[in-house]
Amino acid sequence: MQRYKGIIAYDGSGFSGYQVQPNKRTVQLELETALAKLHKGTHVKVTASGRTDAGVHAKGQVIHFDSPLAIPEERWVIALNSLLPEDVSVISVEKVDHSFHARFSAVGKEYRYLLYLSDRRDPFQRNFAVQYPYSLNLQAMKEASQFFLGTHDFTSFCASNTDVEDKVRTIQTIECLEDRNMLMLRFVGNGFLYNMVRILVGTLLEVGSGRLEPADIPTILEAKDRRLAGKTAPAHGLYLWEVYY
Repeated sequence: MQRYKGIIAYDGSGFSGYQVQPNKRTVQLELETALAKLHKGTHVKVTASGRTDAGVHAKGQVIHFDSPLAIPEERWVIALNSLLPEDVSVISVEKVDHSFHARFSAVGKEYRYLLYLSDRRDPFQRNFAVQYPYSLNLQAMKEASQFFLGTHDFTSFCASNTDVEDKVRTIQTIECLEDRNMLMLRFVGNGFLYNMVRILVGTLLEVGSGRLEPADIPTILEAKDRRLAGKTAPAHGLYLWEVYY
């Protein structure tokens, strides 16, 4: 058995998330269905760096799987893409040691969140960026983002129904990148809790709109109370951009 590492991209609009769920269309199901066809009906489990929710996209999701087939790396890409639907694409496949694990070997992730700053709907952005029709104080958002950098307990910025006990994470980078009427928020950290990036975005939007001040962020962090942070931003603006090993 050879272990393979793959990088995949997908449009999350038509999926109920990454992870297999009963009677739901998921990215994992599509991948494992394609692999089963290549393995003459034998189920091949695919492990990802982490799950993504319904509507969330990926540019650089990482997976691994084990296979007895002696297929050259570049042929894996061609074979899988010929069997996958158009909203999933295999970018690359490479041989790795069996010690590699898509989830547990990861040392960091990068997420990006895309906002369309306009009071007019753009039908071509409706699934890939969140429309925000109000003015934003971008400088205040940048000031607020600095309080998230470093190692903190992010209980206030995590979905309250998570079963993860250790909510300490480290964020190395947060950037607000503006290009005409698009705003991209870039987050790089050693790991992110359930809905954490979307809650960070929702909180930064509260700051940008003036409902919160940058100086409020340390108090919200310290309180460890989800009710004090901003709303969870919609899923379709979020992209899993890259996983670091």
